[in-house]
Amino acid sequence: MGRVSRLELVASSVLTQIYEVSTPDEARLISRVGVDHIGILVGNGEFPRELLVDSAAAVAAAVLSPSRVSALFLTADLAMIEKYARELRPAIVHLGAAPELLSPGDAASLKSKLPDTLLMRSVPVVDEESIAIARSYEAIADFLLLDSHRPSDRQIGALGVTHDWTISRRIVELVRIPVIRPGGLDPTMLPRRSARFDLPV
Repeated sequence: MGRVSRLELVASSVLTQIYEVSTPDEARLISRVGVDHIGILVGNGEFPRELLVDSAAAVAAAVLSPSRVSALFLTADLAMIEKYARELRPAIVHLGAAPELLSPGDAASLKSKLPDTLLMRSVPVVDEESIAIARSYEAIADFLLLDSHRPSDRQIGALGVTHDWTISRRIVELVRIPVIRPGGLDPTMLPRRSARFDLPV
């Protein structure tokens, strides 16, 4: 077998993920082009832009294989998450509540009740404590998603601001599960972000 280039190694380990898909037509089109994870924000209306479970189910039904549905919950209400997850049956349940509202123990309990569902956990990238938070989910989550966070917010991410990418890189290097780095990219941003993680552009 010939040598595999660094670019090929990186490409083989990259997942694409698009959130917040809100209509069946969007889901169908995005999955048709090969996006790995189709993210749907699900809830009871407590947070802006949440889809109620019936609407979320219609979006999920439009996702084409092999794309996978990721149901994002910003709530810390475990009973609600479990109930909606059982109704939607997504491939991935993504927990986006702030760490002080939803603990590793809570996540482990939920996963035990949904054994056939992958678990993604948002991790706030704020300071050195973020590394410890990320590592606390290594034996629980199947994916981590690193995002910005303000102490006053009940959810992680969707702030439209950047975080400390040096901390993100350390988390990527230290944890043993896949890490997703969020954020919209345009041609001017991609070289800067790739350089911070020593990735080819």
